[in-house]
Amino acid sequence: MKKTYFYLTVFSFAALASGCGAARANVASFAPPEYLEWLDDLKQDMHARGISEKTLDRVYAVDYYQPSPEVVKIDRKQIEFALTSTAYINRVVTRNRVEKGRQYYKTLQPLLTRIEKKYGVPGKYLMAFWGIETNFGANFGGYNVIASLTNLSYDQRRPAFFRNQLYEALKIIDTWHIDHTQMQGSWAGAMGHFQFMPSTFNGYAVDFDHDGSIDIWHSFEDAAASAANYLSTIGWQPQVPWGVKVSLPWNFDFAQTGRKKTKSLKEWRRLGVRAAAGYQFPEDEKLSAAVITPEGKKGHAYLVFENFNKIMQWNRSENYALAVGILSDYIASEQKWRPQTEDPALRLRKDDIVTVQGFINKFFDGRLKEDGQLGTGTREAVKKVQKKARLPQDGYPDYLLLQKIKNYNPKLGFAIPVPQRKLHKDN
Repeated sequence: MKKTYFYLTVFSFAALASGCGAARANVASFAPPEYLEWLDDLKQDMHARGISEKTLDRVYAVDYYQPSPEVVKIDRKQIEFALTSTAYINRVVTRNRVEKGRQYYKTLQPLLTRIEKKYGVPGKYLMAFWGIETNFGANFGGYNVIASLTNLSYDQRRPAFFRNQLYEALKIIDTWHIDHTQMQGSWAGAMGHFQFMPSTFNGYAVDFDHDGSIDIWHSFEDAAASAANYLSTIGWQPQVPWGVKVSLPWNFDFAQTGRKKTKSLKEWRRLGVRAAAGYQFPEDEKLSAAVITPEGKKGHAYLVFENFNKIMQWNRSENYALAVGILSDYIASEQKWRPQTEDPALRLRKDDIVTVQGFINKFFDGRLKEDGQLGTGTREAVKKVQKKARLPQDGYPDYLLLQKIKNYNPKLGFAIPVPQRKLHKDN
C-alpha cells in the first residue's frame, strides 16, 4: 500500500539541523562530573528496564549536556496573562486552519472513511486534532526527542515524568529500530503528525499501511489510525457529538455547572437550557451532558457530552477540548468562520489566580497547586468560596471575588464589619 507523505522536506531539514546542533553542543561543552555520574546512572536504569546496550551506546554516543537547556526554560516559562477561553479558541481556530482542514477532509475522505469504519472515530475530529497539534503536519517541532527528554529528566522540576517518557522513547528505538537522530518532536517529547508522547506511541500506535513498521512521522495512514485507535480505546462513543453551544435562562443556577455535574439532555431542556443559534441538540434526550462556562456567567456556555471528556484525556484543558470540537464542526460543515467575541473585562492575570489558589489553601483547607491555572479543581474550589461570599457560583474568580478576598477577615469571614459610630463631642 502506498504511503501518504506530508511535508517530508521540512521535517528532514529540521531533523538534520537538530542532529547537527546536538553534536556541536556536545563537542563544544564540557559536562560537569555530577551530570556524567547522573548519565551513567540513567543508562544503568534504562538497561535494567530492558533497553539494549546497543541502543544505549548508539543513542548516547553524545551526552546531550547543555548548561542552560532551552527545553527546561520552556517548561518553566510563565506567561503574564492566562488566556481566556475565547482568546485561546480565536488563536487556535483560525480562518486559515478551517479552510485547510476542509481541503484535507475532502482529499483524505477515502482514508478517513476506512479509519472511521474500523475505530468509530469520525474523520472531522482527526482533522481537528491534526490541525491543532501540528498545523496539518507543517510543524512537528524542531527538537530531538532524546536530547529534550534527557535534559528534562536531569532537571529537578518533573524528573520522574520525563525519565519515564525517555524510557518509552528508547523502547521505541529498541523495538522499531528507528534512527534516533530522526525522532523529532516538541520540546516535551511529543512526536509526529498528532504529537504522541512516547508512552502513547507504545500503547496505541498501529501499522495501518501494513508495511511492517509504525511511522507516525512519514506515514499519515499510521499516524491518523493511531490517533483513532487511542480515542477508540479510551471509550470514544460513535454518533455522540462533543458538545453544543447554548444559551442559559436568566435564573440559571451556576452551581450546577462543571463537567462532573451531569444530567440528561431532557433535564437540561426542562431547566431552560437551549441550543444557541447555528447549533442543535442531538435527538437522543437520554444522553448525559454537563454545562460548562469557561469564562463564568458573563462568557460563552456549552453543553458537553462524554466525548468531550475523551478529548480532554488527550489534553487536560477545557479550552483545548473546546477548540477541537469547534474546529471539527467547522471542518465538516459549510458554516462561515467567525471569530468569537471577547469581553476584555473577563481577562485574568495568572498571579490573580495564584492569589485565589493561595487564599483557598490558607483559609478553606484547600490542596490546590498554586500554578495560576484555572483547572477543574480550582474552579470547583472557587465555587465553594463564591457560595460563602454569596456570589453566583460559576467557578470564575472575577474582579468582585478578588476584592472580597482582599477584604477577607478570618474572624468575620466575608461579612463587612460595621464601623463604630463616632461619638459627638458634646456626649
